[in-house]
Amino acid sequence: CSSDLTLMAYSASSKLSLKVKEKCHISPTPPLPLGDSHSLPLTFLDIPWLLFPPSQPLFFFQLPSTSSPSFFASTVVPKIKASLSSALEYFAPFAARLAASEDSNKIKFVLDETASFSVPLTTAECDDGQFEYLCGDYCQKNANDLHQLVPNLQSLRTSCGLDHLSPLLAIQITYFPKGHGISIGVAHHRVVSDERTFNNFMHSWASFCKHGKLPPGLQPTFDRALILDPNGLEPILLNQFWESEPGSIIPTPATMGLGLVRSTFVMGPTHIAKAKQWILAQCEKKNRTYPVLLSPYVVTCAFVWACLVKAQLESPAQTRIHKGPTYFGFIAGGITRLGYRVPVNYFGNCVGFGRAIAKREELLSEDGILVAADAIGQTIKKLDRDVLGEAGNWISDWEPIVGSDLHVNIVGSPKVDLYEVDFGWGKPKKIEENSIDVMRGISLTESREMKGGIEIGMALPKSTMDAFSCRFTQGLLDFSL
Repeated sequence: CSSDLTLMAYSASSKLSLKVKEKCHISPTPPLPLGDSHSLPLTFLDIPWLLFPPSQPLFFFQLPSTSSPSFFASTVVPKIKASLSSALEYFAPFAARLAASEDSNKIKFVLDETASFSVPLTTAECDDGQFEYLCGDYCQKNANDLHQLVPNLQSLRTSCGLDHLSPLLAIQITYFPKGHGISIGVAHHRVVSDERTFNNFMHSWASFCKHGKLPPGLQPTFDRALILDPNGLEPILLNQFWESEPGSIIPTPATMGLGLVRSTFVMGPTHIAKAKQWILAQCEKKNRTYPVLLSPYVVTCAFVWACLVKAQLESPAQTRIHKGPTYFGFIAGGITRLGYRVPVNYFGNCVGFGRAIAKREELLSEDGILVAADAIGQTIKKLDRDVLGEAGNWISDWEPIVGSDLHVNIVGSPKVDLYEVDFGWGKPKKIEENSIDVMRGISLTESREMKGGIEIGMALPKSTMDAFSCRFTQGLLDFSL
């Protein structure tokens, strides 16, 4: 199969020439406590994320063609530092540390107003003329290249318990003089926030940088009484966390990105509409029951799941054939599913876990997309009825998914508008989610160019990526027939 999606050759030896210019720490100004105290407890919706690897979104921005290293050092960096400090005043938990109570029955964010109450920030310069390459969509990029542009964070779960010294957020700004662009690499522990809260933080930071003020409606509320726990899930999930082995969910960071290439694929609204029509037509033709839900999210996920399973079978990188159930893990928003009001500016995690199940041999069949769509749709409908119904099993259910080559997990959400984040240089030229390497996940974001479209970020062995590209391209053609 010949795919026009693989436009640029992959180089296994590719490595960016990066020079670190400065390392510093940014604190909120003025440092404010969380509500009426200097601590903020975790809720049961936060606890499962203690075991997950950090999120590592990477934003690329185009600067004016007149930009220079002196402009970056004297104008861009000071504005980013000052605006980050201002944003942290309102989003203080990003600058906090974690601490457990003496009896280990509670974990909380702690602000002690010491040197540890800060966010590490690195500035760097990349002399390689690879800015356009790194921002590309339909090309294969060495996954290791992008990892040089984001900071690393330590695991929060250690052999001694909980790491109470590690930061929860870190930033790296890299300037590309030959491409007149910058990247802002962010690493943050998912226990701090879901995609909604992180999106609010990024928009607030950018607004302080561009306008010098907080956007209307984005000042967060930290009221933990908003999250109800009538089923007593907090002690159940907390006990599972303490009983877990360090690294039980988090794969080994040393292996992330090795031998992997990255590509971005786009499902535009027209593609999604045609795929939905194709699915309905196939159900009619085969006398199958229609899937219970065919939203743009379900259609996109079903198509990607079926393509990936078949690509893995065709790839030499697949060393064994897996039979039995295959899982598709994803995040379901809780704001609209909990049955009571939670404001959109609530700070913290307010999401549930979904796990669709399908037999691998059925996904490999000619009805694979139909099988995937039905499994994902049924799972979402189940979450609509009771998003917390299986919450007591969230940690154990996700252990076999994260970091697995056999199962799929979705990172990110196409419902947040990160492509509208504007620090004063226009919206991002490209957004990548680096953590999909270590999580063996798939990232979904809104499309930058097509309203209603979805960007799909993949990190796979090259042979698997080639096979996936062929499957994806051919699938779009089939939908149009």
